[in-house]
Amino acid sequence: MDSMFKFADELGPAKIVHVYEPTISLKAVLVIDNVAAGPSIGGIRMAPDVSTEECVRLARAMTLKNAAAGLAHGGGKAVVYGDPKMPLGEKEVLIRGLAQALRDIKEYILAPDMGTDEQCMAWIKDEVNRVVGLPAEIGGIPLDEIGATGWGLCNATEVALESCDFELAGARLVVQGFGAVGKHAASFLTAKGASLVGVADSQGCIYDPLGLNLQTLLDLKRAGKSVTEYPGAERYDGDALLDLECEIWIPAARPDVINEENVARLRTRLVVEGANIPVTPAAEKKLHARSILCIPDFIANAGGVICAAMEYHGSSEAAAMQAIQEKIRRNTQQVLAEVRNQQILPRQAAVDLALSRIGKAMSYKRFTIF
Repeated sequence: MDSMFKFADELGPAKIVHVYEPTISLKAVLVIDNVAAGPSIGGIRMAPDVSTEECVRLARAMTLKNAAAGLAHGGGKAVVYGDPKMPLGEKEVLIRGLAQALRDIKEYILAPDMGTDEQCMAWIKDEVNRVVGLPAEIGGIPLDEIGATGWGLCNATEVALESCDFELAGARLVVQGFGAVGKHAASFLTAKGASLVGVADSQGCIYDPLGLNLQTLLDLKRAGKSVTEYPGAERYDGDALLDLECEIWIPAARPDVINEENVARLRTRLVVEGANIPVTPAAEKKLHARSILCIPDFIANAGGVICAAMEYHGSSEAAAMQAIQEKIRRNTQQVLAEVRNQQILPRQAAVDLALSRIGKAMSYKRFTIF
């Protein structure tokens, strides 16, 4: 019995739900972490190697992210075991099956994450109506298409540069993960003068110290190809991205890609966390000791969930993008002010900000389970 509560603390999780339907090979986990501020919003992640522990950690990151962003929503997350590149028909069966399995859990609003997209959310809407991240044709704000998370990362980076000794114009940028988050972050930052010198996807990484052509990379991904097919660039294994010298390094893929074993290899001056939990706490401490500024995930990458929450409440695309800019810039400024004033790590300042807002929300409730 005690093993069921090994993840629990004073915030949650409120529920851990395991879904298993062998007739369609569906195996999934839902974690609803904390719902003091309102029903949880958190994406559905699909990958072959997801786990309950990863889902718990991601749900907590969503609790902190939503609180820090000032949203009337708690944190949750779902993970589905499977290859996101499986045939579309098989994927549709799994996603629709998940929606049916979770249809009565009213405190969770389904949303896209790594391995799922707007089309997946459209399938879910056909099964249940508690979903965000929909295609524009059925009333959604297409957050992947407009680059909501990448827009937030761009704004967090601009604010962070006020605490750095270099400018964005001409700064060398490396992006690990060139999906919906990474490609948009690269687009927004290069439009403001950064030079994209290194990028990686699941097939490997490429490097050109003179700068990579963003449009060529986007064309490759649109054609279903890897960035490693970029002509003329140096090609390495994906892990080699850590060794590339740059000013800005954005992890925009999986958890724990920077950890205690490899953090010493990182040759950058600013890390802006585009993925959820991409840097381990111990690695963040080592970056801080080396005077490498690291903007935590739930501060920097909240653009997607801000957009999703505004879609859920009926806002327009323009209003969502404006809110992302305002909220992320304000929160990044507050975190960095506390770093300077209190001489603490950015992670601690960010957690303190979020916990103060969660504590207020919890104080208004008799109990926090719906």
